[in-house]
Amino acid sequence: MNINKIMKTIENPPSELEPVKQMFPENTQQQIMEQMFRFIEFEHLYESAIREVKTKLEILDSEFRTKFSYNPIHHIEDRLKSPQSIMEKLRRKGVPFNVDAARANLNDIAGVRVICNYIEDIYTVADLLTAQDDVNLVSRKDYIKEPKPNGYRSLHLVIETPVYLSDKKEHVHVEVQIRTIAMDFWASLEHELKYKTDTEVSADLAAQLRECAETIAATDVKMQQIYKTLKEIN
Repeated sequence: MNINKIMKTIENPPSELEPVKQMFPENTQQQIMEQMFRFIEFEHLYESAIREVKTKLEILDSEFRTKFSYNPIHHIEDRLKSPQSIMEKLRRKGVPFNVDAARANLNDIAGVRVICNYIEDIYTVADLLTAQDDVNLVSRKDYIKEPKPNGYRSLHLVIETPVYLSDKKEHVHVEVQIRTIAMDFWASLEHELKYKTDTEVSADLAAQLRECAETIAATDVKMQQIYKTLKEIN
């Protein structure tokens, strides 16, 4: 981005970058410009990391289609945390809002969600992805084998992947959530109920949600068994 574009961004920042400008109300325009430029680079870096991970996953899925006439991945979604979300999460951690603090303290700035057909596909995709020699596994949380108290199920990985820039290589953390279609259905609706309504979820409704999660988990297992049976017949 050239200097004129940066100056225009500072004078009329898009809504998602307004918090960056507000961080430095007493700074000079030059100082604000430097911070804005760093944040633009920061967003580009994490967007690039998302593309790297999605490409790896798409190649794996394509290989399965070629070799086995089967796609373990139903679809892939991605998201980049907004400046507002980053600022709020750092505030809760008692950490100042800046690029260096965000990189050092947050592992979920870049997120990729992989929706698989069956439970076994989740572990196949996870193992193949983390086996690649340029992928470093930072952390692994298996909420399928040990669901959260509310019934949430998913496999969460934080991986470190290289991003090759014009003058250097950066290692970037990306959170990868891998779940089945059924798990994603439940998680999406639970999130909608929890965050998008003004009504507090009562203990009774929370119990009903957990019951739904158990029912969906049992359905996942049955669908896996049916798929295996059909494969054996064929």
